Amino acid sequence: MKKGDTLYTQYVNILKEELRPAMGCTEPIALALAGAKARQTLGRLPEWAELQVSGNIIKNVKSVVVPNTGGLHGMEAAVCAGIVAGDPDRELQVISGIPRECHGEIREYMRRLRLEIRPASSELVFDIDLTVGAGADTVRIRIVNHHTNLVLLQKNDEILLQREIVDSAEDALTDKSCLSVADIVAFADCVDPEDIRETVGRQIQANMEIARAGLEGDWGANVGRVILHHQGASPEKKAAAWAAAGSDARMSGCEKPVVIVSGSGNQGITASVPVAVFAREMGVDEEKLLRAVALSDLVTIHQKAGIGRLSAYCGAISAGCGAGAGIAYLLGGDAEAIAHTVVNAISILSGTICDGAKPSCAAKIASAVDAGILGYQMFLDRQQFYGGDGIVTKGVDNTVHNVGRLAREGMRETDKTILEIMMES
Repeated sequence: MKKGDTLYTQYVNILKEELRPAMGCTEPIALALAGAKARQTLGRLPEWAELQVSGNIIKNVKSVVVPNTGGLHGMEAAVCAGIVAGDPDRELQVISGIPRECHGEIREYMRRLRLEIRPASSELVFDIDLTVGAGADTVRIRIVNHHTNLVLLQKNDEILLQREIVDSAEDALTDKSCLSVADIVAFADCVDPEDIRETVGRQIQANMEIARAGLEGDWGANVGRVILHHQGASPEKKAAAWAAAGSDARMSGCEKPVVIVSGSGNQGITASVPVAVFAREMGVDEEKLLRAVALSDLVTIHQKAGIGRLSAYCGAISAGCGAGAGIAYLLGGDAEAIAHTVVNAISILSGTICDGAKPSCAAKIASAVDAGILGYQMFLDRQQFYGGDGIVTKGVDNTVHNVGRLAREGMRETDKTILEIMMES
């Protein structure tokens, strides 16, 4: 692979598409974006609203704090924050500029808005359909498949925007079928650092800042601090602790942005922070770090492309595998080492469930990073899991495909049961 090749360009474009800044958990932020765009189009504050959402949106919004709202959580808070003070032109940073003096206004608007929330009628995993009205005017907005994919904007009887709805989480994005572990390693080896500095460099800086905030403040269950207190401060434990701390802060409403991967801030943190921590401990230069984090991101994206953006399968596990691969690369691992690292890590924690965004995500992230690092340590000691061991099959990309099938097909009913349980509590 070399610069200018079609594959090289595709990989650079995938990183640009997937590594996007966002404030707050991305599902409530997508709701806030819908609210802000609806209010902008309506031209005034809505008097009533109807919201239809898919089950995975409900699951990932229920327990997480919406930043810049004074500690509010849930779908109503997300929509109202977007309506009252959101800037839709900032997309996934739609509520990042809300001043503290607006918190009371958001609470008061929540009290008086007539908002009805119902499950979406479609089978789409990601579906937000919001209709608002004031006086004789109505606006309908629909976002499907991924967090900024606006497919319908209608005011009264006038269609302002309409796009075909396809049954694919990758709608309008670069085709991820071009990804393979061998080519990802080749890309990391040859990439011009200037082609990834803006995206990957921004990811490292932002995600390390929220990880530091997680360790310094009192956020969530303080999983990162617990790890360092009880398990020591080796590079391996620091890697897990810092990543967990970033999630501790993010799930609990920290008002710092993160750079996401595959639509998820937790995955963006997990794919980048452990690699950056290891690089710092080793004294690795910036160029090597950029290459290693880009590799981690792409390994994560490769797995998530088959799984889907939202599912019953915990995406942090995929990112932990990516982090293990990135750390292996920092330590001199070649394509063979990274392939074995990924397969070994997949074997350890595949099937960990996603039961929504919440503080326990931090603990899952720590376990995922541990698994990724163990996957590489096994390779160093010439230990591995073989084809036929569970879902492992010959060839790392074939095993990645099996994970996608497990999550997308096998865990479909699991996802429904998780949502039922969460709605009962």
